[in-house]
Amino acid sequence: MELCDLSAYKLSELIKKKEISPKEILNSVLKRIKEKEPEINAYITVTKDLAKFQAEEAEKRQRKGELLSDIDGIPIAIKDNICTKGIKTTCASNILANYVPPYNATVVDRLLKAGAIIIGKTNMDEFAMGSSTETSAFGPTQNPVKKGYVPGGSSGGSAAAVACGEAVFALGSDTGGSIRQPASFCGVVGMKPTYGRVSRYGLVAYASSLDQIGPICKSVEDCAMLLNHICGRDPKDTTSVSVSIPDFRSALNQDIKGIKVGLPREYFVEGLDSRIKDKFMEAVKFLQDAGAIVEEISLPHTKYAISTYYLIATAEASSNLARYDGVKYGIRQSSDGLIEMYKKTRMFGFGREVKRRIMLGTYVLSAGYYEAYYLKALKVRTLIREDFKKGFEKVDCMLTPVSPILPFRIGERIDDPLKMYLVDVYTVSLNLSGLPGISIPCGYIDDLPIGIQLISKAFNEQTIIKLAHFYQRSMEDKWNLNH
Repeated sequence: MELCDLSAYKLSELIKKKEISPKEILNSVLKRIKEKEPEINAYITVTKDLAKFQAEEAEKRQRKGELLSDIDGIPIAIKDNICTKGIKTTCASNILANYVPPYNATVVDRLLKAGAIIIGKTNMDEFAMGSSTETSAFGPTQNPVKKGYVPGGSSGGSAAAVACGEAVFALGSDTGGSIRQPASFCGVVGMKPTYGRVSRYGLVAYASSLDQIGPICKSVEDCAMLLNHICGRDPKDTTSVSVSIPDFRSALNQDIKGIKVGLPREYFVEGLDSRIKDKFMEAVKFLQDAGAIVEEISLPHTKYAISTYYLIATAEASSNLARYDGVKYGIRQSSDGLIEMYKKTRMFGFGREVKRRIMLGTYVLSAGYYEAYYLKALKVRTLIREDFKKGFEKVDCMLTPVSPILPFRIGERIDDPLKMYLVDVYTVSLNLSGLPGISIPCGYIDDLPIGIQLISKAFNEQTIIKLAHFYQRSMEDKWNLNH
């Protein structure tokens, strides 16, 4: 096994013992990128020279015994909608194809302070609008597990990079499942923290009340380790919350006996692939046999989640993307007048899916339809939050599938937006309610990975980390998590 295939947790131990060096790890990752990238297309930008400089600095600290943290010297990939000073941040869009931010996102500053090595910026659905990483202006990303299939989206590049060793771990962003769903499709671990747990400063906004940055990793241990460094109050982000930050690693290697797990009955209706349900129920039985108490619960407003999500998300997107006009941001298209310049810039700069969502959002915010659509969606969002609140009065966490379907072929759903939107049916509720969720591998069907999703109360990530780690650790001998 190459160094790039090891978990960050294991690599961190080897660095501390001086058994390997940061440069050796980086060289292994760069070699894998050279081998795989022409086929996978996980990256938009690879920062090879910067990474080599950072690895040399980390190695100097290693020799002196002055490592900055447990992620010092470990390569990380950053989704290309998270700002990086001096490095292109394109959001996989033509309109930002040459944009170089003059500042770092808060999460990037925190990673650099901890000594992590920035290996590059990963491919994604344009402006995070998509579920397959097919809407990128830089071409689709391939699922590294099975050629010709999508890696999920919108953080498909980050998930694919981690899955095939092109990064040790990565950051993604999750607006409606964009970390958890690609993690499931690629057979890795992905977590959406509680809204407000991680600063969004420097994250290019899609839907501000839904967006959240989170980790994509090879293991739950890696996820806990990375969370320790990116969480925390940020005065630059008024939505970040001042709550205590536990050592998330303390939730690892814990007994799960007596923990109450809820199965929402509304998640097991028509549309769920029967093979995924069978795999899911195997995981449920395993947890029961290990001492967890499993019971059925109800989240009655689940059936409204997709429509509520797309009304709110598109409305916020139409507002957030108004700034890309060729004046303040965006590649300017020359024309005879200002209005014509706006039109040409946005026509050339935005892809079909982004244009579709801007138009939908503008429509639901218009004077004649605001109350009928947007205001009503906000009210239903409150009902969805209340469903979870009542559910957590009975259970400690909830367990659901991540996606109702297996990873699909590239091109199979791109021309049917409604069919594509339904892929997110099990994930969007957490963004509407602000709750944390984690996707962990659950096995394979037809050589394609599937995942299960654990959900907990706000700011109680430790519970799902504990359960997720117990399950992943116990199942490692049954099937290869990296396939």
